Amino acid sequence: MATRVSFDEVRNNNIRSFVLIFFFIALMALIGAAIGWVWDSILFGMFLTLIAASVYALIAYIQGRTMLTRMTGARPLTKQEYPHAYHAIEGLSMAAGIPTPKMYVIDAPALNAFATGRNPDDGAVVLTTGIIQKLNREELEGVIAHELAHIKNYDIRVMMIAAVITGVILFLSQFLLRSFLFSNNRNSNRDGRMQAIGILLAIVLAILSPIISEMIRLGISRKREYAADAGAATFTRNPRGLANALRKISGDTQAEVLANAATNHLYISNPSKKKSFWKNAFSTHPPTEERIKRLEQM
Repeated sequence: MATRVSFDEVRNNNIRSFVLIFFFIALMALIGAAIGWVWDSILFGMFLTLIAASVYALIAYIQGRTMLTRMTGARPLTKQEYPHAYHAIEGLSMAAGIPTPKMYVIDAPALNAFATGRNPDDGAVVLTTGIIQKLNREELEGVIAHELAHIKNYDIRVMMIAAVITGVILFLSQFLLRSFLFSNNRNSNRDGRMQAIGILLAIVLAILSPIISEMIRLGISRKREYAADAGAATFTRNPRGLANALRKISGDTQAEVLANAATNHLYISNPSKKKSFWKNAFSTHPPTEERIKRLEQM
């Protein structure tokens, strides 16, 4: 039952994620067209969008793993220091059918982990010292299997692309707003009413697009956490191991030491515990209770 449910979760969440990315790209193209409208050349705006996206994507694709490990202060994990974690990653990688990823550790008491890289050949698993030391064997294997599922499902690439597009949309929307400061006389030959409507729509788009793009990016993250949980259940044949680990992680009182808006979505559990009115809309992870419930039903 666990295997069938796992593959169903992976397939369904992959479909949803591709749909979300499609809307992401469409939104970015719309901003490019709006920029082009301001400067009397929609094609120019679209071209600018493509160039900006390509530059961001190239940098993230080549240096993404290195940038993220440095940003989080991760260092290489050695067999001598944590042999049980090292061997668990090796063994579960074989079960997942992927190359053994590079292994890193963050010196922090918080209970957390994440995966990164371009693809399974470039994948990396990052564990905190806290999660290695405080979880029992089956719980740690559940967490590791979850991260390996992210690698196998190419979640690491999808989330990198999503982060890149978010950055591009934010940059272009800001550029669009600033464009109005230098375009007062460029559109004087247009009908005044149509021009006013166009400018109003462009301003609304520029203001809302970063919020919309962030919600889409976080939506992708939430969908893929369910898929990775299902994958972990398949690799370990023990969904309760990850379920018990999530219970301990959700009660972690030191999670905030890892909180960083740029990397929160990567972790198995969002390090930020801050409460707000927008918590549900902008949460990088689905409710832990729901994840545990799904695992226990496998």
